Amino acid sequence: MRLFIAIDLSEEMKKSLVGCMHDLKKQGVEGNYVPAQNLHMTLAFIGEYDDPARIKSVIDRVPLTPFRLSLSESGNFGNILWAGVKGNQKLKTYVKELREALAAEGIPFEKDKFVPHITLIRKTSAKRAYQVHMPKADMMVKKASLMKSEQRNGKVVYKEI
Repeated sequence: MRLFIAIDLSEEMKKSLVGCMHDLKKQGVEGNYVPAQNLHMTLAFIGEYDDPARIKSVIDRVPLTPFRLSLSESGNFGNILWAGVKGNQKLKTYVKELREALAAEGIPFEKDKFVPHITLIRKTSAKRAYQVHMPKADMMVKKASLMKSEQRNGKVVYKEI
């Protein structure tokens, strides 16, 4: 099972990001746009792992103090275009504690530096310059979710476990 821990976005935030992506399409930006239902913020990518209950027990043990998540700038990792969020100490502290708890439990995960972002487009390309008009949107985060990634009819679908 391909697993990751993420923040599932509110419908309002997803709508705002979809509006941004429509604007990019109109500007001629090409690539693999993330479907609205798959928009999320990954906190820890685990990958192939067969004991979701063990991961869920870690998530349950690490306290999450509710916090506001607000969109800010856009950025990219190579050809991946993403939406960033405003600096958020509660989010950073939670991710640090979550990853420490996963490591203590011996659960493998990608140990890359945490850069809070929401992937919008993979394999981004454009024939001319474009502007990302990041909407003003925010939401309250009250929990993290264990998600699984699976192929259905040739498409990747993310589902909360």
